Amino acid sequence: MLPIVAILGRPNVGKSTLFNRLARRRIAIVDDRPGVTRDRREVEAEIGGRDVRLMDTAGLEEAPVESIAGRMRVSSETALGMADLVLFVVDARSGITATDRAFANQLRRTAVPVLVIANKAEGRDGGAGALEAYELGLGDPIAVSAEHGEGFGELHDAVRDNLPEPDPEAEEKERPLRLAILGRPNAGKSTLLNALLGEERMIVGPEPGLTRDAIASEWNDGEGMVRLVDTAGLRRKARIEDKLEAMSAQSSIAALKECEVVVLVLDALLGMEEQDLRIARLAEREGRALVIALNKWDAVEDRVATRKKLDDVLMASFAQMKGIAIVTMSAATGRGVDRLMPTVRGVLELWNKRVPTGALNRWFEEALERHQPPLVQGKRLKLRYATMPKARPPTMVVFGTRAELLPVEYQRYLVNSFREAFHMPGVPIRLQMRGTENPFADQE
Repeated sequence: MLPIVAILGRPNVGKSTLFNRLARRRIAIVDDRPGVTRDRREVEAEIGGRDVRLMDTAGLEEAPVESIAGRMRVSSETALGMADLVLFVVDARSGITATDRAFANQLRRTAVPVLVIANKAEGRDGGAGALEAYELGLGDPIAVSAEHGEGFGELHDAVRDNLPEPDPEAEEKERPLRLAILGRPNAGKSTLLNALLGEERMIVGPEPGLTRDAIASEWNDGEGMVRLVDTAGLRRKARIEDKLEAMSAQSSIAALKECEVVVLVLDALLGMEEQDLRIARLAEREGRALVIALNKWDAVEDRVATRKKLDDVLMASFAQMKGIAIVTMSAATGRGVDRLMPTVRGVLELWNKRVPTGALNRWFEEALERHQPPLVQGKRLKLRYATMPKARPPTMVVFGTRAELLPVEYQRYLVNSFREAFHMPGVPIRLQMRGTENPFADQE
């Protein structure tokens, strides 16, 4: 298991900027406003020649546990308990505050090694301010500028020297299933992730929009490792006015593009609305497998009518993904959550399914016999054979004379017939047409 390096500190000292710099790519959302990061965020990174799991955390603040700030602090303290090394970040420009001193006292009582990172130390003022960090009693501060990339050689060396020795017999980690949880704000995405992990990994509450970034967690569901990504709620683009929310939306869409399976969380009391359909269509366009989690099912009075309404919407507005798996549940109580991962694993197996060429062409000939290709420009198209060059998602290529002219309606017929014949409900299927040249086309 990789050693965990946790970045802690009060709000707005540059923790997420440091996280992005150490990860060597922009992952965490960064903004001038304090409190942008609300949940722990993790990524594998190489620091000082060592592979680590780098963890970004919410700002440490003195606040009641029931408040958002208080829940952020509890989440950060949980990260501290998991860490093999702490990077305690202070602001060299604003100097050491009472909050810094309070949490430095807390860190001194732990057995975890701590490196004091005096951030924003560029220029004369920052360099002088970094010296104040000696008073925290946590050893020599390391002066850096996360924004400008200054001082990172010393930081890499210090991280390497303070990590536990690597285990040479540790086996290489298996590649986890990449799963993204998406949906509109307040549908219960973070509550679902917490229920799956069995811990308060994400800050949850009645306030919509608590999650601002795409937050990844690794977990074993009994079948293997899963990399779960909880995302910010996606509203209609026209309603996104805040710069921070726009960045959150971009982060959510990036998570969708990088995953294998999307769990679309719906509020069962509201049903499937247009924004939910947009998210589902985006998943289909990107070729991701899709499972619908119908959350808050325990609060639904007429369950038969609610389910029928959802089925009708999917049939009318999302027929290209016929047979999507739907899991009814209550993330808050845990009822039905145990059915989600087996469903996800089943859909993933279909998404990875490849059909042998022989079976594929037997189906193809039968499909052509049932419904011949239509006339195009007075001539019937001649479709000759099909291949399946890849899965993830299942992709079929049809060859034939002028096959590229095949009408969309007939292409849809082939896709639906293929889906039914090979039992692939609810996964995107790609159909590509390849025309073959007629050697006599130019002869009179």
